[in-house]
Amino acid sequence: MTRDTAKPPLLIFDCDGVLVDSEPIASRVLAEALSEIGFPLGPQQAIERYTGISLAAVLAAVEAEWQRPLPADFRATLAERDRAAFRAELQAMPGVAQVLAGLPHARCVASSGSLDKIRHNLALTGLLDFFAPHVFSAEMVTHGKPAPDLFLLAAARMHSPPARCIVIEDSVAGVSAACAAGMRVLGFCGGGHARPELADALRAAGAREIFTRMSDLPALLAG
Repeated sequence: MTRDTAKPPLLIFDCDGVLVDSEPIASRVLAEALSEIGFPLGPQQAIERYTGISLAAVLAAVEAEWQRPLPADFRATLAERDRAAFRAELQAMPGVAQVLAGLPHARCVASSGSLDKIRHNLALTGLLDFFAPHVFSAEMVTHGKPAPDLFLLAAARMHSPPARCIVIEDSVAGVSAACAAGMRVLGFCGGGHARPELADALRAAGAREIFTRMSDLPALLAG
């Protein structure tokens, strides 16, 4: 066996719903903000419709359904409300810091959030030092998830061929993107937004294994 093939694969983590338990918070804030301006939406609807895609794609989908533009300041106002809610409530996924501390793999983050938001949320939960400076955002590519562009960018920047990458994802869009990039995908269903049907949806999208506890990740990587 050559030295290169003996190296552990590159781990590419999604952020929201994988590293930090942000999806229930962000979905609630989004639903409240949209409902206040006349676009009625519940938090669970926000999770089902928009998990895993960029905010720009979310807002474009809302405008297409609503058939009119959102207020000019909506995005900035939403970002402020997100930050306030995250400061008050955001937690790292249970056990993730301990798992990251024990893994020998090279690793990075590739998320649909803005770069500022990803770094802020990782810093807020004490996880940024496990990844910095290797944090990649959908802002860096033309097409976000479910297109493979973001994962391919991360692999290229980390000098790893796609076949030597393992992606940890919690959304159908993210799993689809990783599969399109030619990467192995592990589906995580341990976030506060995960419903019983999520496991089947991730598996149908191409996730090879499904897990609900971060403490199970090392065994899956060794398998």
